[in-house]
Amino acid sequence: MTIDEIIGFVGGLDGVLITQPAPGDGTPEISWGDTFFSYAPDGTTPTAAQPFATIVTKDYPGDEASRLDRPDTFRVNIAAGQEAFRKWTGRSPRDPSGTEPDPSATDTVIAHPVYGAAGWLTVVNPGERTHAATRELLRTAHGLARARHERRTRSTTC
Repeated sequence: MTIDEIIGFVGGLDGVLITQPAPGDGTPEISWGDTFFSYAPDGTTPTAAQPFATIVTKDYPGDEASRLDRPDTFRVNIAAGQEAFRKWTGRSPRDPSGTEPDPSATDTVIAHPVYGAAGWLTVVNPGERTHAATRELLRTAHGLARARHERRTRSTTC
């Protein structure tokens, strides 16, 4: 999967706001070139919620294990929830990891090297082996984000 294919797929889900920071828009320089997916049916960046998925194109400070400094390398990060996390890693997010796969391995679903304890999964350069799984996980993360949004909306209108 290419970055554009992922953006097209996630952008086709209902209520998705795609944010792509760039020079001059007031965002931190380190985020330029990355993509953030939020559930925001009103088209406004949510203040009370994190994105449900991201695409990062470079190493961030303290998050270099995926080696995104390699040419044509990017990582899809997905907040797919505890159930999906257990399915793909064989453990709960907060359980100590045993032997984790190499975070720089491509086309492999693994716990996020920094945010795994929060239930995030990641795939470096999703390809043939993880194409379907990446789509499934993105759909799941989107559904969880939509459900959180609906709970928040109901609690503020009651």
